[in-house]
Amino acid sequence: MPTVPLDDDATPPYPVGLRLAGRRVVVLGGGQVAQRRLPTLLAAGADVVVISPETTPAVQAMADANELTWEQRGYREGDLADAWYALIATADPAVNAAAAAEAEAGRVFCARSDDASAASAWTPASGRQEGTVVAVLSGDPRRSAALRDAVISGIRDGSLAAAHHRGHTAGVALVGGGPGDPDLITVKGRRLLAEADVVVADRLAPRELLEELPPHVEVIDASKIPYGRYMAQEAINNALIEHAKAGKFVVRLKGGDPYVFGRGMEELIACAEAGVPVTVVPGISSSISVPAAAGIPVTHRGVTHEFIVISGHVAPEDPRSLVNWNAAAQMRGTLVLLMAVERIAAISAALVAGGRSPETPVAVVQEGTTAAQRVVRATLATVASVVEAEGIRPPAVVVIGDVVALAG
Repeated sequence: MPTVPLDDDATPPYPVGLRLAGRRVVVLGGGQVAQRRLPTLLAAGADVVVISPETTPAVQAMADANELTWEQRGYREGDLADAWYALIATADPAVNAAAAAEAEAGRVFCARSDDASAASAWTPASGRQEGTVVAVLSGDPRRSAALRDAVISGIRDGSLAAAHHRGHTAGVALVGGGPGDPDLITVKGRRLLAEADVVVADRLAPRELLEELPPHVEVIDASKIPYGRYMAQEAINNALIEHAKAGKFVVRLKGGDPYVFGRGMEELIACAEAGVPVTVVPGISSSISVPAAAGIPVTHRGVTHEFIVISGHVAPEDPRSLVNWNAAAQMRGTLVLLMAVERIAAISAALVAGGRSPETPVAVVQEGTTAAQRVVRATLATVASVVEAEGIRPPAVVVIGDVVALAG
């Protein structure tokens, strides 16, 4: 959707999209301009030849990976022969002018980084989103980029969904909503949410996102409150299948990532067995993001080379437990516990009994990444009493290990 002002002082360019797959494109210069332009040319399938005595490391890496051909020399007359398009971006205006003259004589459209007025083609500010290319030409590169970004942002966050909507076929999208902050949902997740007919939402999914849904969207509460009200998993599976089979596009909005203790695979299997197509959109897991929001890295050079994420849904002594707590205790790295607040006394005792030092630093982050975030600090020996004294309740993430001390 090119945008071109009709200035009195200049003839506006004719907007067109070049299909360059398999066609020779010559890029003169291997600096920052070339580095920015090359990925789009390569994505278009162009047969790219870069001619330059030197390149940036990124351009050299593209050549080393055989994504393009790099001829390590300066421009020579005849370099644009058989080219379909040329990008002239050397630091020498005389070379640029000579190459532009060759392009003009050979009827090769070319863009010039140093003088757009002397070029036969302008490079638009462009972006791609789900098969749609947005290109803006305004004569002012900064304005073009700003307009491009506004349009792409609108498509990504759904605010331009009405104009962009191509119509989803009936099916289900398992969308990871992230740890709680609505800004931490993925771009794709937010876009699919904006295009949903039905949303089946977890208690831990970002609640603010539901307020942005159009009035016609049906929202089904699939919350599971610990030791309280809940929607059975079988009922959730049935809701996804029934609405999808009714011809609707259903978003299953989950907290964190669908496949990190989120029963996402169970829902995918149920849908697949019913013949319902499923798209899985990964989310930012609270196991990494919540510690980060509290200033705690789960890994740090010289401190730990490993971290493990463990479900504390059942206590160590519970026969249903699948965790080798002795092995976890003997690790030197970071332990991240999800759904463990209610059983932290038994878990900390098991870790100490398994060999982990009772003085190991511990942080408990409640409602991480949200405005209600709280952080309490303790050791393995004291964490159970601290959690009780501070009234910590789910959702909370427990981080165990020396990395906790790095947060200060």
